[in-house]
Amino acid sequence: MLEDDQFIYDEKESTESRFICFMGHNHRFDLCIVKSDRFYGKSLVLDIQGGKFAIVGQDDLDEPGYLEHAYTLNEEDAEELREFLRGALV
Repeated sequence: MLEDDQFIYDEKESTESRFICFMGHNHRFDLCIVKSDRFYGKSLVLDIQGGKFAIVGQDDLDEPGYLEHAYTLNEEDAEELREFLRGALV
């Protein structure tokens, strides 16, 4: 570690991870959902195949274009992911 390095934070935390794979009409989703106290009730949702991730809560699922932008999905694929996450993020 260099002398000039300044950490903003360096913490360890126990998390709950869930690995899920499902097939939509056009897209296979390989996801890891990480629950942590770090994100104020939201989860870190990783798209393993696509190499994308976002912090997602129930409120984000109602935000127009959020999943489309975060995961580079078309509207149909994003809607399938949205509906899946509505049940998975509880």
